[in-house]
Amino acid sequence: MVSLNVLFWFFVILFGVIGSMRGWAKEILVTFAVILALFFLTLLERFVPFIRDSLTGEPLFWLRTGILSALVFFGYQSPNIPRLAATNRFARERLQDTLLGLFLGAANGFLFFGTIWFYLDEAKYPASIITAPVPGSPSALAIEQLMSILPPHWLGTPAIYFAVAIAFAFVLVVFI
Repeated sequence: MVSLNVLFWFFVILFGVIGSMRGWAKEILVTFAVILALFFLTLLERFVPFIRDSLTGEPLFWLRTGILSALVFFGYQSPNIPRLAATNRFARERLQDTLLGLFLGAANGFLFFGTIWFYLDEAKYPASIITAPVPGSPSALAIEQLMSILPPHWLGTPAIYFAVAIAFAFVLVVFI
């Protein structure tokens, strides 16, 4: 059996390697896709009465995971914009571009899998193949410490609104 802690950090490292191969410009789009997903979920859970009042536990977990996964999937399907490719502005030739891609890829793994894990913990681990750690065990204490730094914990209301504004401003300034 693999601990969720080990699996989580494995995915963060794997996404970092993927990010170093893709480059920082494509990885920043995935970061913005995660921020958009968290923003969208915040709006749904706050302002849509059916979701706010009726969905809890496993159905809410699957709704959150589905929306997050769909937006991250489309974030990884980055467009090939000929105008940007022709400027060589986002070329991956230098070591610092690879390292920045590595860092952003690892951050994306942290954001994506950390968010799913946070929602899984909030739903009390509804899937039968994933079990919650035994309370009081070293694994449970490590998971409890990690839960306090996962994205939905610190990227809630109102921080998510500022994150969306910063992401939108970044897209306007850098990509357009």
